[in-house]
Amino acid sequence: MKFKGKVWKFGDHVNTDLIIPARYINSSDPAFLAAHCMEDADPDFMKKMRPGDIIVAGENFGCGSSREHAPIALKAAGIACVIAKGFARIFYRSAFNMGLPIFESKTIYGLINEGDEIEVEGDEGVINILGKEAGPVKIEPIPPFMQELVAAGGLLPYLVEKRAGKN
Repeated sequence: MKFKGKVWKFGDHVNTDLIIPARYINSSDPAFLAAHCMEDADPDFMKKMRPGDIIVAGENFGCGSSREHAPIALKAAGIACVIAKGFARIFYRSAFNMGLPIFESKTIYGLINEGDEIEVEGDEGVINILGKEAGPVKIEPIPPFMQELVAAGGLLPYLVEKRAGKN
């Protein structure tokens, strides 16, 4: 799994209400949620970002509510993946259940600026910062089972495929 995109940088403790404000969780429609993704953190985020872009954040990304709306909104908005120094545990699992790839890196945050372009080689566990002298940054690859979940589009599609004998 390989991703290449522009970086949108956020700080520590980006909670699920910043990812998708609670006032919008009366819907689980991915397109509706995507339209309001990161709205309270950056009101113009959805106007500026493009599908395939990557969020890089600090510690404890996805803290707060355990709702699955947050990873759904990010994925539906077209975010290729999220890289953070650390994730709230429930968000970590929800992201994979929804098919959103996430990676932990303590070092990448300090090496890049918003607007930089990076390439994430998830299977190899490497992030390349394009256009900079910095060498590749090593990250933990996504475990094989989690890779299967992402490839299937999330836990439910994975289970449907498994039941149909496709994986």
